[in-house]
Amino acid sequence: MSITQPVTCKSCRYFIRGMKYCTKQQQTLNDVNNPLCGGAFFSPKSSEKVLSTSSMNYTIPYTPQPATHTLTVPRSPTLPSYSRIVGVSLTKYAPTGINKLDEVLKGGFLRGKTYLVAGETGAGKTIFSLHFLVYGASQLNESGIYLAIDEPAEHVIRGLKSLGWDVSELIDEGKLLFLDMRTHFSKLYLKDEKRRIEPHILIDSIIKNIRKLNAKRLVIDPIAPLMYGTKREDILYTREFLREMVFSLQRLEDVTTIMTSEIPTGSNKISRFGVEEFLATGIIVLGFEEIKGRVYRTMYVRKARWCPVPPVKLIFDIVEGKGIIIKGYYEDILRTEEGD
Repeated sequence: MSITQPVTCKSCRYFIRGMKYCTKQQQTLNDVNNPLCGGAFFSPKSSEKVLSTSSMNYTIPYTPQPATHTLTVPRSPTLPSYSRIVGVSLTKYAPTGINKLDEVLKGGFLRGKTYLVAGETGAGKTIFSLHFLVYGASQLNESGIYLAIDEPAEHVIRGLKSLGWDVSELIDEGKLLFLDMRTHFSKLYLKDEKRRIEPHILIDSIIKNIRKLNAKRLVIDPIAPLMYGTKREDILYTREFLREMVFSLQRLEDVTTIMTSEIPTGSNKISRFGVEEFLATGIIVLGFEEIKGRVYRTMYVRKARWCPVPPVKLIFDIVEGKGIIIKGYYEDILRTEEGD
């Protein structure tokens, strides 16, 4: 049976629409109507396998991927055996789209759980969380919501475009939703300084949008400003607020959430209120480190509950059109620098 070749990259499974990126050619495309491969890679190959989720089937080429390739589902040989040992299927994972990180986590984030991405200003927290959303929407057909807390949602979208990710098509298709919560919160919180916002008001608003979009991925960036409506000295109330929100989201069972938290430079804390790290299933700490005069971006997997992963540190870059690229393990980079 012959298969009609698409005339545009948009109908090719190797094409990442929001990023205009070809995962086969491993480069950004200038003209999606003039495929670099000439259509040679459009047809499925017999060596492909199909993974199934509860809501969809998607086809992924079964070919080895280089460690620096980020925009395909990782095919680590340890995944099937790990799945058999603990009795958890691969559909239990929400791949981040960051290749080496998904290998370390044995498949990605556990679906339906909450993860904390912490780091000082400029460490890459927002890019990390957006990479997670864009990958899910463009590759796995998993809609995602980004709650913009510190800056207008339109600024986030503009920033994505400057990074080489044009997500307008994914927004138009209902795959991504950017909610500007700043105005909403200011109206609630500033109207009456003494007024407390009950957790269910915020939670109901978030869940309403999740159900409307049938979202599977959620980003709250950052988490701390959600608490501005509480009394600063009432830390117990604040912690209960966060606890109720996290538990309510996890009761949805199939929505994987990333909360970001800013760490003051030089601080040993990884969260603002001291409870986020206990509520999170996993913690990723982003930072900077100088090695022999060179400054590197670091990614430290500090916690991965229900996953036998030792604490590990990676070195990464932020690359235009690709997002987060893992360069290697920290110890390997350090060993290379020491050998120079």
